[in-house]
Amino acid sequence: MSAGRFITLEGIEGAGKSTVAKSLQAELERRGARVLLTREPGGTPLAESLRELLLRRGTEVLNPTAETLLMFAARAVHLDNAVRPALAAGRWVICDRFTDASYAYQGGGRGVDPTLLDRLAAAVHADLWPARTLLFDLPVAVGMERASSRPGAPDRFESEHLAFFERVRASYQACAAREPQRIRVIDAQRSFEDVVAAALAALSDLLPGAAA
Repeated sequence: MSAGRFITLEGIEGAGKSTVAKSLQAELERRGARVLLTREPGGTPLAESLRELLLRRGTEVLNPTAETLLMFAARAVHLDNAVRPALAAGRWVICDRFTDASYAYQGGGRGVDPTLLDRLAAAVHADLWPARTLLFDLPVAVGMERASSRPGAPDRFESEHLAFFERVRASYQACAAREPQRIRVIDAQRSFEDVVAAALAALSDLLPGAAA
């Protein structure tokens, strides 16, 4: 049985991650891989319920620490019930957001102490990090304009101000600078075809059939 790979996609709202993920899934399956396409928060029924709590614009305050704990609770459920079993079965996992998003959104955006994020990441998945992370990067104003065209009312995160997303983007860029081998930056302003081609190029050494 061939080994699966854990691939994560990151970026601010409007970066196009979800659409690119489907193209990556199709290419991997064309090459004979079995693929689980999933997302965070979410990915299992219980984790999706936690996602609803996190994204809903309610009347009660959800402070940054509580938000962070809910994110990692959803992540633990998702890993145990979806990601780990898929990888153990030799499937590839393409996940829309993972712990880098917590460092960017809760750490950079909300100001949560990175020490807490480190401790939660170690507790939830010390033995499992992505083989490769694709960071779809674009100016905040461009991403927000794209996101505003989506149907439906904006969720709790989409309703944040531009300064919040500037901090999130800066945090993502800092993560990429620290780990250039794992995190590959993709210019998400390019055409969809060019973005997909760049994403495949960034995964070329991991793809089924790649030279050793």
